[in-house]
Amino acid sequence: MSKATNKLTAASVKNATPEGQVQRKLADGGGLTLVIRPDSKVWWMRYRFNGKERTYTLGKYPAVSLKDARAGREEAKRLIDEGQDPVSHRTTSKTDRLDASTNTFKAIADDWLESVHKKAVGPNTYPKNKRRFEMHAFPKLGRRPITEIKPMEVLEVLRIVENKGQADNANRLKTLIGQVFRYAVSIGRTPHDITADLRGLLAPPDVKHYPAIVTPDKIANLLKELDAYWGHPTVCAALKVAPYVFLRPGNLRQMRWSEIDWKESTWTAETTKNGEPLIVPLASQVVGILQEMHTLNGDQMWVFPSGHGRGRPMSENAISAALNRMGFKGLMTGHGFRAMATTILTERLGFRAEIIEMQMAHRVRDVHGRAYNRTTWLPERREMMQQWADYLDSLKQPNNNVTPIHQEASK
Repeated sequence: MSKATNKLTAASVKNATPEGQVQRKLADGGGLTLVIRPDSKVWWMRYRFNGKERTYTLGKYPAVSLKDARAGREEAKRLIDEGQDPVSHRTTSKTDRLDASTNTFKAIADDWLESVHKKAVGPNTYPKNKRRFEMHAFPKLGRRPITEIKPMEVLEVLRIVENKGQADNANRLKTLIGQVFRYAVSIGRTPHDITADLRGLLAPPDVKHYPAIVTPDKIANLLKELDAYWGHPTVCAALKVAPYVFLRPGNLRQMRWSEIDWKESTWTAETTKNGEPLIVPLASQVVGILQEMHTLNGDQMWVFPSGHGRGRPMSENAISAALNRMGFKGLMTGHGFRAMATTILTERLGFRAEIIEMQMAHRVRDVHGRAYNRTTWLPERREMMQQWADYLDSLKQPNNNVTPIHQEASK
């Protein structure tokens, strides 16, 4: 004969007290017991599994009502009948729920952004890419377990961006999503990068060419105009330095005095686009300009501070805006100094491409695919930067001779 169940009532459970005992128990039957202590009431279920007595905690009253506790008892009995231990099942289920919450595309993307991407790119690139995820990828893919996402779901997200006329943005987003999937593969969260199946399905990215002056006679005219420009001292100095160092305008405007090594005549740019610091050898001409600037604002953080208030660097568009005012709109921009240097250093001064690429703050890799560090080819780059500065100065001389410097030295 089976033992009676459902002995308790809602009222008896509500009014139950320990009656002066440290712990008092009220049985509802079928193994379900209300354990009453001075500060709590807890539902227990006693059962045997594989010959051993176990206790399954169903929760505290009143959060778990009598009705809920009985439902929990019946579910536990069902598991036992199926050969499952209720305690082990709950532990496994809890782990599964935790795994599911940490295995969503958003959870893994956030982890990659913070632990990998943030360290690999410059401070301006990271927030832009994070915003791409927030605007385009997370609304559609964010809550999906990464193992369940199909290539067509990713393509649908990319098509929405592409159809807005943003082919470049769509391709950048595809690259970023692919990096998240490859990160997930590396930490064992998904078997493969599904974006590889989307190769060739998007329109090619927009190729952005910055206007640049690259012929010696026109460079000579440009340099003379830069020297004659009459504006804010900070912008004037930046315009003179820009051709010599040919880094991105964002790097130049964020140059800090703390990054200048006067003894070694170097500037360590800590915020390059690829996220890796770069040592920039400074030609004697650049050192002279910086020394003049140091007398004006050496007590500030920035070498080229904003003219609209302390504590900020020069505006991102200051150099290009000045070039426009000088009549070079559509012909030259702040980025154009990079193309100018690459063309002349390669075609006229004969320097190796990998040295130029390193000095441009591009990632240069060895035969094994490993990126060189910031000190690679430093002596060669120091020589190149001084020859480049001397070449630019020679262009400004009357009846300038544009014969490659290294050829003159070999005569």
